[in-house]
Amino acid sequence: MKRLLPSPLLSLVLLLTWLLLNQSVEPAQLLLGALLAVVAPLLSRPLQPHGYARIRRPLALLRLLSQASVEVLRSCFNVTRIILFARSEGLNSQFVRIPLDMKSPHGLAMLAAIINLTPGTVWVEILPESNELALHVFDLHDAQWWVDTVKRQYEQPLIEIFGG
Repeated sequence: MKRLLPSPLLSLVLLLTWLLLNQSVEPAQLLLGALLAVVAPLLSRPLQPHGYARIRRPLALLRLLSQASVEVLRSCFNVTRIILFARSEGLNSQFVRIPLDMKSPHGLAMLAAIINLTPGTVWVEILPESNELALHVFDLHDAQWWVDTVKRQYEQPLIEIFGG
């Protein structure tokens, strides 16, 4: 069964999405949706060198996504205010190095997505010799705040969700 459906949850989501997009549960749509739900995960398997992610704590994932959404909105307003009303002389654009404990490729990918979705921040790279995240911040006022926020608000929940 695992060979035909490597990720049953993904297949179910694909089938439901297909049916919702077509607004129909006719047999032809069910058949096409089922075909898509089986074939797409099989074709995308080579793109998953570490396998599909196992979510250990779904509620922690929902909590993390809600916190990240609030942070994205807050950053949108702050960056807009800076661009529209602040003087460029007062802008303090810098890099911050954040030591990471997490090694999970799925957790790191999620952390990269959250950071890059947040206006005013860019994931630059993971420094391999020290396992530190190089983060660029558009207007930096307190580097330690960024270290604490990434470690506490993002990294710890991601370790709970995906493991170390």
